[in-house]
Amino acid sequence: MLNLTLTFLVVALIAAFLGFSGIAASAAAIAKILFCIFIVCFILVWPNKTGLVPVQEYPGRSCLHL
Repeated sequence: MLNLTLTFLVVALIAAFLGFSGIAASAAAIAKILFCIFIVCFILVWPNKTGLVPVQEYPGRSCLHL
């Protein structure tokens, strides 16, 4: 998602450099929205740094010993 944000930011900068102010404003607005969504997702995932922990059906046993 951060890649999309950076892509729209680059598009906005190029469009602004070439004089397309409407396209630059739209791309900058999209980049801003995507960045905010990215930050919210990052804050929600950050406390759980390790990600999802797999659940074992039979603790201490592997599938081969059933």
